[in-house]
Amino acid sequence: MAGNGEAAAGRHQEVGHKSLLQSDALYQYILETSVYPREPEAMKELREITANHPWNIMTTSADEGQFLNMLLKLINAKNTMEIGVYTGYSLLATALALPRDGKILAMDINRENYELGLPVIEKAGVAHKIQFKEGPALPALDQMIEEGNRHGTFDFIFVDADKDNYLNYHKRLIDLVKVGGVIGYDNTLWNGSVVAPPDAPLRKYVRYYRDFVLEFNKALASDRRVEICQLPVGDGITLCRRVC
Repeated sequence: MAGNGEAAAGRHQEVGHKSLLQSDALYQYILETSVYPREPEAMKELREITANHPWNIMTTSADEGQFLNMLLKLINAKNTMEIGVYTGYSLLATALALPRDGKILAMDINRENYELGLPVIEKAGVAHKIQFKEGPALPALDQMIEEGNRHGTFDFIFVDADKDNYLNYHKRLIDLVKVGGVIGYDNTLWNGSVVAPPDAPLRKYVRYYRDFVLEFNKALASDRRVEICQLPVGDGITLCRRVC
């Protein structure tokens, strides 16, 4: 079992109720039994650094980081993209899973947050796999599509950014991920608000983005270019496997 400090770092309130499990005790059991004992030291260090950041609600949960790391190994991913990096916890989970010559194109509008985690990433010996691009992702994606040499080249793409643009990202990413490749969209259950009644007392930012998440989930369900699987890991993650 983890010590008191370790347990506190993983509790719901520390990460903005990232887990949708109704029992705090059950979530804590998962963390302390299956996640923390196998968490790489670098990921633990970065998670603890991020827990002290004012916007730690934006971080990927430890159980989701473990899931992403295993998923990338299962699909033998080598060329990946991440939209929305924050301090880099999910980015580090990806980098550790990729082979030495694996590559990650990482995009975020805030380099300062990324640089908070960069020393940990460098110490882990995986910084050479990462190409960080500061700025909004949509123009960069449009440029890649226009240039035409990145079509169908990405094995895996992870999106954890502005929810009001998820549909715009998907319209572009479906051309960039290879057939058989996977796109993962984070927060697709959005604090459980997707089933909340219209008059439910929600945090302002949760209410603002909820309709965008609902619209996105509906669009994915009818997109025959992908197979989908929505999982209650973290705040909900939807995996899309491109089939055509």
